[in-house]
Amino acid sequence: MQIPIFKAKGPAIAALGLAALLWSSTIGAAPPQRGLAADGKDQPYVIEYYYKAKWGHAEEFLALFKKNHYPVLAKEMELGRMLRVSMTVPRYHTTEDGRWDYRVTIAFKNATIANDNFDSSVLTKQLYPDQDSFKKEEQRRFEILEAHWDLPIKEVDLEAR
Repeated sequence: MQIPIFKAKGPAIAALGLAALLWSSTIGAAPPQRGLAADGKDQPYVIEYYYKAKWGHAEEFLALFKKNHYPVLAKEMELGRMLRVSMTVPRYHTTEDGRWDYRVTIAFKNATIANDNFDSSVLTKQLYPDQDSFKKEEQRRFEILEAHWDLPIKEVDLEAR
């Protein structure tokens, strides 16, 4: 017995392929996730910012960060955009390729606020009327960095099944 083969061409094949893709994507699809992934409105959104200063410049970086950047972050906390800002340093040293000097952790109110392209220039102009000095110091803060990376994180519920 021979099985009949459907022979379709051009748009018919494309339509069948699209229908099969849509149908297969609904089979076994996970239910929508709650919280952060679903709407971003209810859960804090945490990002870790890592800074690796050039050798001998970590203290200078910290001084410039505390002088020019932390006050802006504090203002954003006052506005309710951020829930907390903290900084940590490693207790011991690591290999050079894995080294970082400072990790700043910011808990935003939610994912929407964390990704809303907030323009902090209004705050910096209020806090630092001498914009030329502010810009030079911020440029210096980044000149002395060897590396910088941002890492959005989420907690894993170890009790969940």
